[in-house]
Amino acid sequence: MTDPLPEPLDVIAVGAHPDDVEIGCGGTLSLLASQGHRVGIVDLTDGEPTPRSSGPEERLAEAAAAAKVLGVAHRETLPFPNRRLFDAFEVRVALATIFRRWRPRLVLGLADKTPMASPDHAQAVAITEAAVFYSRLTKWDDHFAGLSVHTVPQFLTYFLFAGVPQVPPGHYPVVVDIAGHLDAKLEAIGCYKSQFPPEKAHVFPRVRAMAETVGLMAGCAAGELLAGSRMPFTTEPLRMLFPPLPAG
Repeated sequence: MTDPLPEPLDVIAVGAHPDDVEIGCGGTLSLLASQGHRVGIVDLTDGEPTPRSSGPEERLAEAAAAAKVLGVAHRETLPFPNRRLFDAFEVRVALATIFRRWRPRLVLGLADKTPMASPDHAQAVAITEAAVFYSRLTKWDDHFAGLSVHTVPQFLTYFLFAGVPQVPPGHYPVVVDIAGHLDAKLEAIGCYKSQFPPEKAHVFPRVRAMAETVGLMAGCAAGELLAGSRMPFTTEPLRMLFPPLPAG
């Protein structure tokens, strides 16, 4: 007999390491949490070792603090090795099992590899795409702790970038207005003191500048670029083009 399923999460964001999600889509997660949606984060590794961290305990404490800033309901770290993360069957199954247990409506995953940065990011792209697929496969429940299939309705990707990101061919851009949540995004990134010590203070104005650049292109004060393989559509074009202003 399997344990009772927890209350579903509306959104799960997946990163290779603690801090990937905060950098790539932290503003979006803060926005969604503020709207009452249940948000989760899955880190495929604990991100360690790194040069300035004392070890996994410090990094996980930073991740917990960042999750609290963003209003995240659930965060978990899978036991796969940093620097040696590979797209393998057991990693796909572990992540798909989480999707089956928490039954998200939206999964956010890394969009692309990051040149001159960790190759784990490219592996996480393939792992997350495969796990979304594995989550809905029938006649395979024995691989997933007996959990029933779950079809993830929407899968979008986020970007870790140093310049203006390029949406991959066959994907369509979605800009999330994070003007009211940019400060929370920066505060969450700042929780990773082992990764962003004073000598890396330039990271914060860079993140702010990129959010403002994306927002400028979309017509808002600050934005995060997401991408999806399905072209967005609406039956309420005026509501999409002229969303209601927040109260007050």
